[in-house]
Amino acid sequence: MTSTALQQRIIERIHTEGPISFAEYMRVALYDPYDGYYVTGRARMGWEGSDYFTSADVSTFFAHALARQLVLWWQKSGEPARFIVLEQGAGKGNLAREIVMWARHTTPDFYAALDYQMEDIRTGQDVNTPLAVSNTHAPAVIFSNELIDAFPVHVVEMRNAQLHEVYVDVANGRLCEVLAEPGSAEVANYLDNYYIPWASFGDGWRAEINLDALRWMQHTASRMQHGYILTIDYGDKAKALYTRQRQRGTLACYFQHQMNERPLVRPGEQDITAHVNFSALIEEGRRQGFHLQTFTTQRHWLEGLGIHEELEQFHQHEFAAAETERATDRGQIALLQWRNVREQVATLTDPDGMGNFKVLVLRR
Repeated sequence: MTSTALQQRIIERIHTEGPISFAEYMRVALYDPYDGYYVTGRARMGWEGSDYFTSADVSTFFAHALARQLVLWWQKSGEPARFIVLEQGAGKGNLAREIVMWARHTTPDFYAALDYQMEDIRTGQDVNTPLAVSNTHAPAVIFSNELIDAFPVHVVEMRNAQLHEVYVDVANGRLCEVLAEPGSAEVANYLDNYYIPWASFGDGWRAEINLDALRWMQHTASRMQHGYILTIDYGDKAKALYTRQRQRGTLACYFQHQMNERPLVRPGEQDITAHVNFSALIEEGRRQGFHLQTFTTQRHWLEGLGIHEELEQFHQHEFAAAETERATDRGQIALLQWRNVREQVATLTDPDGMGNFKVLVLRR
């Protein structure tokens, strides 16, 4: 297999400096300023023809539900004349456009107050350095959707009742894994902080440790005086995430629409992700003065915000011909379009898929 330019640079670095942690490797593979996956434009995101897609790509109903959530928070905040919402990891800005469009058409008072801002994290090396910095006014809401799963993670493995860290080395001109002692006390003690009985899980058991998620929460909290942190991602609380049954952890790679478990292949050309430990976000948020308001699934969150009611209204207003004119070409086209919209909402709320994404809301 032909190596990439980034792979060659990583190999040269290891020859010079020695093995690097998997977290550092993942940071370079995703965020290298010249050849990183998220930097070069190789990240293919969308509902069709992409390496991966998010809920916002599936249906505008996701944006509408989020917009209704923002309206509720604006009302609870006393309907201020300016309501700043900051979306992190905004990508192409599709979600922002849908939310603003919905607000303009449905709630003009909220639309007049809404100041929707976007930013992306530049490198992943410093989650405190955004690509675009908002102005001096503090956000009322900071929102992210499938952001934290792409932060670099340390990988640990249990061998002989000891916890080792996975490092990336070179053998026979190729990248390979080696095990050594954890590189920091933060890594070594992380699982113990959440009372995970990892020593009983057997040799070869693996897990991912996302220290950048803690730093992200610290920085995010520092940017707000009062308001809400809303983050949506796949993962779970620590006890459900780090289990004996999940022997190889949750690390996954995506290349040309296919998932694989080969992160050391094609650095810079494939996505690498890991499930989020929401216990870490909740506890760090509490240390920063926030309290837990909501921890639920995307399915329950969307249903609570009326996604099925909106779907039924959409059916009545836009696809009446699907029921009244089924024998005509117009009716058959409407029926197919309606089934497509209904399937999109089903995808968002599927309890075995996106519907099981976790929704976390912290408030201060």
